Amino acid sequence: MKKILIAAAVGLLVAGHVAAQESPWLVRARAVNLQMANDTTGTVNALNVNVNDKTIPEVDITYFINKNVAAELILTVPQSQTVYAGSASLGTFKHLPPTLTLQYHFTDLGAYKPYVGAGLNYTKISGVDLKNGSTVLQLDGHSYGAALQAGVDIPLDKQWSLNFDVKKVYIKTDVYAAGASLGTLKLDPTLVGIGVGYRF
Repeated sequence: MKKILIAAAVGLLVAGHVAAQESPWLVRARAVNLQMANDTTGTVNALNVNVNDKTIPEVDITYFINKNVAAELILTVPQSQTVYAGSASLGTFKHLPPTLTLQYHFTDLGAYKPYVGAGLNYTKISGVDLKNGSTVLQLDGHSYGAALQAGVDIPLDKQWSLNFDVKKVYIKTDVYAAGASLGTLKLDPTLVGIGVGYRF
């Protein structure tokens, strides 16, 4: 009987310790303002080609490898963007830009939990419908580039937190007419976001 009581007590202590540990999973939802750099070269620059800014929804899934190091997958739905030559619309295209970053979280600053991160962005470009007069324009179908990130989580309770986040993502495409390159369009957006997080 004594052995059973000791085993039960040890089991309760272990269970309590596991329950007290934070889950490694954190999910955030953000509203993000996408601000395009619109850096151009060649004929694309002469035409003053630019892509609109917009606010988009964003969801990220973070896994903590330990209390300081985490990996974050950043997702959104396919986004439609309008392309202009000056103020005249050339049409639209869609892009899907998942991003993976490796982060370092600072844990000794009281209620504020800032972090920095760096990683890789892959952007799939589709649904291109662009014309300059009667000339049909094409874009590359893919873009690979670096991503930089900084932000802060402000805990509201043990599970919920408020999040502020800024990212710089490097996205570019060549612009073509009849297979000939007209120059490069570097979108290189800055993403400024605010949202909430939930730690499971």
